[in-house]
Amino acid sequence: MTGAPLSDAQVERFVSEGFVRLDDAFPRALADEGRAILWKETGCDPDDRTTWTRPVVRLGGYAQPPFARAASTPRICAALDQLVGEGRWAPLLGLGTFPIRFPSEVSSGDDGWHIDVSFALPEDDPNDFMGWRANVTSRGRALLMLFLFSDVGEDDAPTRIRVGSHVDLARRLAPAGDRGMTLRELAANDFAESAERPVVFATGPAGTVYLCHPFLVHAAQRHRGTTPRFLAQPPVFPKAPLCIGEAASTPVERAIRDALRTT
Repeated sequence: MTGAPLSDAQVERFVSEGFVRLDDAFPRALADEGRAILWKETGCDPDDRTTWTRPVVRLGGYAQPPFARAASTPRICAALDQLVGEGRWAPLLGLGTFPIRFPSEVSSGDDGWHIDVSFALPEDDPNDFMGWRANVTSRGRALLMLFLFSDVGEDDAPTRIRVGSHVDLARRLAPAGDRGMTLRELAANDFAESAERPVVFATGPAGTVYLCHPFLVHAAQRHRGTTPRFLAQPPVFPKAPLCIGEAASTPVERAIRDALRTT
């Protein structure tokens, strides 16, 4: 693809490793505007550390202009075309939940390994988050994205990523068919099938975006630095079900197909 933001090598690393880092995905100026809005929402004072009393503050989805523009830059849209397929993903109108992590000596209690689940069956309790599901065709989710709205170094609570863990999860989900497995079922063994995978951190300057396979196992961690970390984690919704058989053509589909071929 001429002028595509991801090289062929990056696309193939996404297939094998389950994620790719997109530098300069959105302008730093938008990150600065968005952070100013989010600081007010936290109820904390950026210049008074005594107000930073919690290890994490979770804020809901935001669609104000800085967030909507950050979610839909030409660079991001072109990368989604490369990974999910042109015309096969729903445009992002804003960004999802912001877990804002503050320097802390204590754990926030939400740092376990997991994948992001995406649907519930009619008989499931929609209010029971642990009862939400994922299945081998990744119903309801084409990607997970991590938008860095602040500079994130290794001490700044970067998301932990198990490289290649999407392969393990595809194989685990396959026997469950369309019903899939609940997050409670998936987490019962603490995602042991991917425990030996190497771990990397989602670091980078504000404006960086990580595009992650929906089966990628990841986790939060305690903030050991000095400056709060601002990050959004929106899903990318598919317009049509993913194909994981021989007709699989997009990188997100090929990653699942290849994982199941080598079981």
